[in-house]
Amino acid sequence: MRILLSVVLVLIALVAAASFVASPIDPVAWEPAPNPGLSGKFAPNTELAKAGRLLEGVGSGPEAVACGPGGELYTGLNDGRIMAFDPAGNYRELVNTGGRPLGMKVDGAGHLIVADAVRGLLSVAPDGGIEVLTDRVNGERMLFVDDLDIAGDGTIWFSDASTRRGYRESIYDFLEGERTGRLLSYDPDTGNTEVRLDGLFFANGVALGPGDDYVLVNETGAGLIHRLWLAGERAGQRDLFHGGLPGAPDNITFDGRDTFWVAMPSLRGSMDQMAGKPWLRRVLSLLPPGVLSANANNYSFVVGLGLDGAVKANLQDSKLGYINITSAVDCDGVLYLGSLTMPAVAAMPL
Repeated sequence: MRILLSVVLVLIALVAAASFVASPIDPVAWEPAPNPGLSGKFAPNTELAKAGRLLEGVGSGPEAVACGPGGELYTGLNDGRIMAFDPAGNYRELVNTGGRPLGMKVDGAGHLIVADAVRGLLSVAPDGGIEVLTDRVNGERMLFVDDLDIAGDGTIWFSDASTRRGYRESIYDFLEGERTGRLLSYDPDTGNTEVRLDGLFFANGVALGPGDDYVLVNETGAGLIHRLWLAGERAGQRDLFHGGLPGAPDNITFDGRDTFWVAMPSLRGSMDQMAGKPWLRRVLSLLPPGVLSANANNYSFVVGLGLDGAVKANLQDSKLGYINITSAVDCDGVLYLGSLTMPAVAAMPL
């Protein structure tokens, strides 16, 4: 027994030593935000089971959906294609960006502005022509442009999830725990790109509030939503719009009236439990990225928050029919859902 114990201890020591030599990350300890879990206003239900599906089989990973003119909608797929479609499911390919289109929104000129994780912030004309608006800030290349919203004056507010990892290495950003995500703005008149907030644990969804008085940005790794005030006496100040969600918030959209829709592709849990154990995350980083991603707490979860940050709507599906929901947008009274992995867009009348 003593010999067996010695062998086990030696093996543990060897694994630990190997992790320090071969690990692709340099993890840090962090403090999780409060997690209310699936209780109270977040109690489980099957509301999302009512959603139908569009574009089934056209491609996988319709991460975000944008409302377009004349009832047309847009979404981007894993293979770089951006599809235009209508509520009846008719579709056409608009363009292939050659990257990974994520968040998107139509601007006042009818161009589709796209946060492309690989290529940067893009403007796609109605005829499919692509212009790179910006892919650098302070002379450095952005690695993971993620989501966006457009202010009334044309300013584009967008997120850069990480300054250390690109789209295909995002799992390492969560294991590492370094807060390198940023909220940026792009001025179409001057072409200037500015960092407006930094130090975010995987900056993700972006949405402007009523009258463009403030902008929200989701911090996926922490389960938080931050607010940066843009107008009034608090201009330039930041605070928490929501101090602890039970899921990892992805995209966020404003319906133009009184509700912010927040999509959460997975529940919080395992990452919070390992927040104070950087050594464990270092060892886990030796596993293949696909194995690590497969162990996420996948779920079907969307919440609607009021202008005060309080929960107005709780949409779930405990049967997990449509999972990994990364965006929810209200287009003419229908809530369209995007997913990082599903082979379809989901749609549910509100």
